[in-house]
Parts: sequence; C-alpha cells; structure tokens
Amino acid sequence: MSLAANLESRKERLEALRRRKEAGEGDGKPFAFKPRNYDPETRTIKKRALGEAEEDTVENTVEGLAERIVAEDEERRAQDLDLFNIAPKRPNWDLKRDMDKKLNKLERKTQAAIHTLIRQRLAAQRGGSEGESLDLAGTINAKAKADAEDSDDEDDD
Repeated sequence: MSLAANLESRKERLEALRRRKEAGEGDGKPFAFKPRNYDPETRTIKKRALGEAEEDTVENTVEGLAERIVAEDEERRAQDLDLFNIAPKRPNWDLKRDMDKKLNKLERKTQAAIHTLIRQRLAAQRGGSEGESLDLAGTINAKAKADAEDSDDEDDD
C-alpha cells in the first residue's frame, strides 16, 4: 500500500473509534461496582465459609510432592545400596586415569617403532641372503608370541 492509502485507512479507523467512544458515554448505564470480597451492608470484608471448596491452586497440586520425592529417593537409595558400589577406590585411581591417556598415545608410537624395526631387519636380511625366502607373516607372528610371553612374565611379577 502506498503512504496515502495507509493515511486514509488510519483516519477511518480513528474516526470509527471516536464515534464508538461517544456512543458508549451516552448509553445511560452508570458504572456498577461489584464487590467480591467486600460486603457493603456490613461494611466488612467477606469471610469464606470453611466448607467452600477452594480453587485448584499450585499449592494444592504440589502439597504432597516433596514427601513423594523423598520417599522415592529413599527407595532408590535402598535399591542402589550394594557392597560393591560403596567400596573405596584405590588412592591412586585418579593418577592411573590421567596416565592412561598418555600411555595410549605412547603405546601407538611404540607399536609403530616396533613395526619399523621389523621392516628394517627384514630388509637387511633380504639384502644379505637373497637365496632365502622370508615369510613376513611368520616373522610378525613370532614377534607377537614373544611379546605375549614377555607380558605374561611381567604379570607373574
């Protein structure tokens, strides 16, 4: 819409609002005050009867919620109570956890270095004795067995 069209529509709406206000003031109905909590006859505050049903409020909704939560928590704790769950950890568990990250990285580098040394040794043997055929898979399996025996020896200590 153009600016002039917007201006005309706004003028029409304002004029209609003005007419409605003028018509509303002359309808002859006086303002009626409706006291809800005040009794004009006795000039006191109305008191609720004890028997009246209260509205559904947040307080009524959450009335027993805290007790239920505490009871459920106690049940869950009773189920979770197990001797293995409460056993103390070793004093150095956090040090082992921190060192495992570093040791994993070192283990990868160690394995890469071992593979490089095996390749160099095989290349040197091929260069020295060309007549012998070497089995690469057999050499790697032999190395794995030797490593397994070394780790078994360490476990026995």
